[in-house]
Amino acid sequence: MKRLFFSFTSPCLIAFILGLQLLPAANSHSKQVPKDISKLKTWVADNINQFNNRKSDLSERIPRIILNKRLADAESSVRVITVAKRDDQFADFQSISDAIDSIPINNKQRRIIWIKGGEYFEKITINTSKPFITLYGDPGDMPKIVFNGTAARYGTVYSATVAVESKYFMAVNIAFVNSAPMPDVNKTGAQAVAMRISGDKAAFHNCKFVGFQDTLCDDRGRHVFRDCYIVGTVDFIFGNGKSLYLNTTIETVAQGTGVITAQARESVTDSSEFTFIHCNLTGIGNNTYLGRAWKERPRVVFAYAYMGSLINAAGWSTGKHPESNETVYYGEYKCKGPGAFSSGRVKYAKLLSDEEAKPFLSMTCINGNKWLIPPPEF
Repeated sequence: MKRLFFSFTSPCLIAFILGLQLLPAANSHSKQVPKDISKLKTWVADNINQFNNRKSDLSERIPRIILNKRLADAESSVRVITVAKRDDQFADFQSISDAIDSIPINNKQRRIIWIKGGEYFEKITINTSKPFITLYGDPGDMPKIVFNGTAARYGTVYSATVAVESKYFMAVNIAFVNSAPMPDVNKTGAQAVAMRISGDKAAFHNCKFVGFQDTLCDDRGRHVFRDCYIVGTVDFIFGNGKSLYLNTTIETVAQGTGVITAQARESVTDSSEFTFIHCNLTGIGNNTYLGRAWKERPRVVFAYAYMGSLINAAGWSTGKHPESNETVYYGEYKCKGPGAFSSGRVKYAKLLSDEEAKPFLSMTCINGNKWLIPPPEF
């Protein structure tokens, strides 16, 4: 079928641009995350600058903050491609893979793949030659992308249901699922990734990541996860990304020991880190750790989080690198709940002061004010 092209006169694209323009004015991009979660939505909108304010204005003596030029050019022309499983639903394609294949190599414009509800059993890789892709799910009927790859068959990193290696990726209202069974602790090779994000400057809004061991491979690059849901058992948020997790529910379904993060920073010059702000930590049992040292210098911070009784009193584990007690950076800041920081915490965990927490509580830590744009609204 013929793909849909939306010019600047298209009602759909006009609504998309208006959605960007109607955000609050960008006057607080450098402010810290508010302590009050009810103000978080406004803070995010203020920090995702008004679209017009990101364009260069040569009449101003001091230019406003400007989008990366490649991104600004890509957003000036938007193409929408539709995907639906059912024959009775009009769409350009019946599979997401076919829709991605239709996008040319070295793509230079925003391509929104609008996916209608249903379960799509596919294994998808978006390689580096295809930047500026948005996977947009029907908000009233969230589509699921499902595959059952495991480390035994593909290797851990390549077991992902969806792998994104390109820049400027966005996903909205999508469930990424690895349907492989819960690992048997006596067997190896059962790690199963639902999403691997290896591209820089990526954003996920209202997405779900469902699996057991190694659910979300936050591999490398700068990323934002906002209003998401992540479920797993062990090391189910892992990798060397530099990422903000905002207002995200993190659930463990581990029947024994659970571990939420395995951050992979290795050197003092590496800027990677996982920062969880206003997140809800929930699940079964009482023996889940916030993180363990997969590599020598992991850096993970939880701020304003609610930690349920599932969190082990010790909080953190050095995992495979007990020698890392002196090199890890595990921080907690103004968290609450029965699993929050207590006298039982390991000695190498830090209860952060206001000054110590400050670098982690701003969008500028990922330079988001230069590349983060609002999700489209149709």
